[in-house]
Amino acid sequence: MALAELAARLNCAEYKNWVKAGHCLVLLRDALQRFAGEQLRAFHRQLLARSPARLAPPGRLCRSRCLPRGRQFQSSCSLCTEWKKEILKHHTNRNGEVHWGNCKPWLWPSNSWELAKAYMPRGLMDISGPDKCDAAALLNLFNFCDHFSGIDQKKVREVIKCRNELMHSSEMKVSSLWLEEFGKKIQNLIKELQNVPEVMTASTRIEKLLSSDWAVYIPGEEDQPDGLEGETEVCMSGSQISEIEMELIKERLKEIYLLVEEILLLKGRLRIYHIVNLKSLQEHKRCSKNLWF
Repeated sequence: MALAELAARLNCAEYKNWVKAGHCLVLLRDALQRFAGEQLRAFHRQLLARSPARLAPPGRLCRSRCLPRGRQFQSSCSLCTEWKKEILKHHTNRNGEVHWGNCKPWLWPSNSWELAKAYMPRGLMDISGPDKCDAAALLNLFNFCDHFSGIDQKKVREVIKCRNELMHSSEMKVSSLWLEEFGKKIQNLIKELQNVPEVMTASTRIEKLLSSDWAVYIPGEEDQPDGLEGETEVCMSGSQISEIEMELIKERLKEIYLLVEEILLLKGRLRIYHIVNLKSLQEHKRCSKNLWF
């Protein structure tokens, strides 16, 4: 029954395209994790070596447990203030939004990944390393941290844009033309990372994936789908495709949750704004009445 339902879903070409594109991003994410972790550790060491007196003074720690809230961060200690300055110094969009709420600032002097999260989308406070990140987190790190300026930022942003379009697709469908353009953009980015062995391996898998036709063989049916035999390197089992679907849907639900959370936060701020304005208006009327009578 489950295989029959999966086969029915994959009969929709646009849905199949959506799943294939999502799986490409998963393959890219897996290929980037080691590279991202190593680069962040190197970046962290460089910062400490350049400014040890500011960023790692002997015997000084953050004892205030400075805790950001969302995009707001007013540090309570000089050490976290210096790290905040350093993070902004290396941010490619210094006037843009920084999701300080991702970070535990008291760990900045000792934990390179806490530094990385300042350059990522929100909702990542509990993510302890690159192996727990999705593609969006790693790509945003490459885009917003100037340590990765050797990578063509335009190519990074193009893949981020595709990823956002994919996750924000209300029907979980994309056209074959969209998938073709996405394939070109992800391969363009991969060319920037030819020195990363895992990325080059992923490149081959992505190329095969995009050119394959996922046919699900249902045991008991008379006719086996054409091309299943002899193409096991591109054909996947029903359970494998279902696992990919679940991972993508989980990521999409996380996007929806964060969006709803932001809407509720905005509504709360608007409510406070209206209450303050109403009180100001009432006070203004009272003062005006006292002036005239």
